[in-house]
Amino acid sequence: MQLVRQTDEKAAERQRRQHRQHRHPGGWTRAVAAVLVIAALGSACAAGSEDRGGAGRTGDGGGGGGGPVESPSGGPGRAGPGAGAEAAKKAEAGKKADAAAAVKAQALRAVAAKKWKLAKTPLAAPAPPAVKPKIVTRKGFEVTGGASLPPVFTNVPTKEKVVFLTIDDGAEKDPELLRMMDELKIPYSAFLSDYVINDNYAYFKKMQARGVSLHNHTLTHPYLPGLSYEEQKREICGQQDKIKKRYGKRPELFRPPYGNYNAGTLRAAKSCGVKAVPLWSSEAFPDHMEWREWDRDLHPGDIVLTHFRGKEDWKGSMPDMIRYVMKKITDKGYAVAKLEDYV
Repeated sequence: MQLVRQTDEKAAERQRRQHRQHRHPGGWTRAVAAVLVIAALGSACAAGSEDRGGAGRTGDGGGGGGGPVESPSGGPGRAGPGAGAEAAKKAEAGKKADAAAAVKAQALRAVAAKKWKLAKTPLAAPAPPAVKPKIVTRKGFEVTGGASLPPVFTNVPTKEKVVFLTIDDGAEKDPELLRMMDELKIPYSAFLSDYVINDNYAYFKKMQARGVSLHNHTLTHPYLPGLSYEEQKREICGQQDKIKKRYGKRPELFRPPYGNYNAGTLRAAKSCGVKAVPLWSSEAFPDHMEWREWDRDLHPGDIVLTHFRGKEDWKGSMPDMIRYVMKKITDKGYAVAKLEDYV
């Protein structure tokens, strides 16, 4: 009887407990509900994390929202996680490669300098400016109405210790000059007159193929201020057409013979595409320099003039002239840069 009563009491207690749970959900019911809520929240967080590129990161790289989100691969136009470090590595590798190339180039230049009997290895020019400097007419070189005409200048505005080598007319066609300048990697610009190059256009084609820019120095090298406007235009624009026909490009730079010009010269030059008129600060010969400036020295951005001449005209060959002028330039801590990179 005692056993039956205990069993009945246990059954009655179970019934009372089930009745309480039905009226006031709690206990295991609340625990199950809590688990379900936590699971749902976790699922939502995981989904949000995937939408934002994984690892709980938002599209803008910070902890907050806003802005476009990125996919694991970075999405259109955006770098994914770690892309910044990878870009930095590539940039550093590029710098090292450039530095190694510069060292190699200068070593080859040293070998060429010894071969061509230069006193010193020419210095390497710095990288060209990202934006070319503004060129204006030198004070004292103005003409009436010159504000709208090509600027006339003897120096390029720059703080870099560079000068520019330019060679005029084209009478001497020394093949040694082509080889020497190519092996030394010394840039220069040629200002050509048709009457002295028309017996060997091919020589200057070879020069052009080596990276030299060919510019206008008139058809017949006259004293331009003594000519009428129409005669000046024939001289300048006629040479523009000749150079375009022979070498494929109409020049934008023009140098008047002897450095002499007037307003008509500049108007004529502008009419056929000339943008600037570089003159010079100094002139090089095989055995001396001639100077325009009072201090008889080089300055950053100076334009150096010389001519296509040989032993019939001066005391030495064109390679002799290069040896002499490069010693002056290098001794003073200057490099030769390409004029067209600055003008």
